[in-house]
Amino acid sequence: MTVKKVSSAQLKRLQKALHTVPFAKLLELELEEVGTGTATLAVNVRSDLTQNRGIVHGGALAALIDTATAFAILSLLPPRERVTTVDLTISYLRPVSRGRLRAVAKVVRAGRRLFVVSAEVFDGDGTLATTALSTYIKL
Repeated sequence: MTVKKVSSAQLKRLQKALHTVPFAKLLELELEEVGTGTATLAVNVRSDLTQNRGIVHGGALAALIDTATAFAILSLLPPRERVTTVDLTISYLRPVSRGRLRAVAKVVRAGRRLFVVSAEVFDGDGTLATTALSTYIKL
């Protein structure tokens, strides 16, 4: 399946939006790629994102996923429209302790008010580490 690219204006808007989210800045999330209804965000594993045993904290993974899924939706919306998370279901498949994590999000269904989005997180070796399904609502 071919992903339609977003316009340069949309890309600039999404990059700016990511830099204005305080929590995304705290986690040092990076927007790697965006298309119409898709987004890939990444973060480098650091010790401050891990739990006591050196494994990436589930909350850090959830934040990466939640941000990637939101940006997949934002790629479909006009500038003034906003969404918020209704639910997020995550399956942690394997622990990650090093490398770069990439969350690939895709809008599964875009309704008038609700959006369903899936996401997969891959470790630095490209191995699937986490899957998720989320629902958002327009505000």
